[in-house]
Amino acid sequence: MKPVSKLGWSALSALSILSAAGLLAMGCGTPGAPLPPSLKLPDPVTDLAATRTGDQVSLTWTMPKKNTDKLLLKGNIPVRICRKEAAQTCADAPSNLLLTPGVKGAFTETLPQALAAGAPRPLTYFVELNNRNGRSAGLSNAAVVLAGEAPAPVAGLSAQVRKDGVALRWAPDSGSTQQPANTAIRLHRKLLTPQPAAKPQQGGLAAPPEPLEISLLVDSREQVGSSAQARHDSSRALDKDIRFGEAYEYRAQRVARIAVNEETLELAGPLSAPVRVEALDIFPPAVPTGLAAVAMTADAGATPPTAAFGFSIDLSWQPVTDSDLAGYQVYRRESGGAWQRISPTPPLISPAFHDANVQPGHTYSYAVSAVDQGGHESARSSETEETVPNP
Repeated sequence: MKPVSKLGWSALSALSILSAAGLLAMGCGTPGAPLPPSLKLPDPVTDLAATRTGDQVSLTWTMPKKNTDKLLLKGNIPVRICRKEAAQTCADAPSNLLLTPGVKGAFTETLPQALAAGAPRPLTYFVELNNRNGRSAGLSNAAVVLAGEAPAPVAGLSAQVRKDGVALRWAPDSGSTQQPANTAIRLHRKLLTPQPAAKPQQGGLAAPPEPLEISLLVDSREQVGSSAQARHDSSRALDKDIRFGEAYEYRAQRVARIAVNEETLELAGPLSAPVRVEALDIFPPAVPTGLAAVAMTADAGATPPTAAFGFSIDLSWQPVTDSDLAGYQVYRRESGGAWQRISPTPPLISPAFHDANVQPGHTYSYAVSAVDQGGHESARSSETEETVPNP
């Protein structure tokens, strides 16, 4: 083997040093800028909602599951609740809440006297979630209610079942000077006899179930609310959206309605004592109208003849539109005598009748009644008379 020259050893050493440096460069990444430590700030609440009934305000919201670094939160989270009027500082509402991430939050307070008096005005609530060091990522969305004196309670609520619905009455407002002019009545209806879902008939659809609770707003200027069937004057309403055979409970409250930033806010007074009604269908159908009678001459060649003497009287009237109509009954009398039913026992389905049992030269008076599927019969219609001519 040839000896390595002094110059050769030097070159080899330099090459080894360069190779080692290259290997180091390949095996180790360049360190980046250091990341800031996580503050573990809970995400702000985004679905805060507020309602006021009487002098109590109730808040609801959803607690976040993650912090602003998109990491799952652990442990209970301190919750701060504050409220403010207009441009005032947000003042704390006593709460002392500690809530678990992801749960439904709720808070109710009785308004201080200063906020429960005076004219209706906006009052804004916020929720703030803090970390262990008392720092937060900001306030929640704003939830606005109305501060001020709540409307007076509704007194004397009563309910009466009628053929066209449940008629509700209450004592008129005494006219408190503290209440705004645009005060309405909100009626709350609860179904006391819920029924299981009906099975659809063959080839048809099942009737939708009746809602368990609905709200009817009786406004002095317009009809508003979940049912357009509420009609009213200043101290009464008619709920036409009922079903016979069911039982209902009604409660009422006065509601002040104020427009704030193109949104109508409500300040509700306390709920009245409940009244209950059982909607039994004891009402007969409408009385038939438009009864007309026409004497007819039989065709001499008819087989069989239409009447013993070749005459008959044909009756017709306007149909009754009641949804539970079963049919009609026809009554006749002669020369001021007693009324007798001349139609067959099953009620007539069509609004017409052919009376072939008549005699020439006789005058007959007729009247018609309507019968529903429950067997309730209406009063008789206005009578009409017709004379059978002599041959």
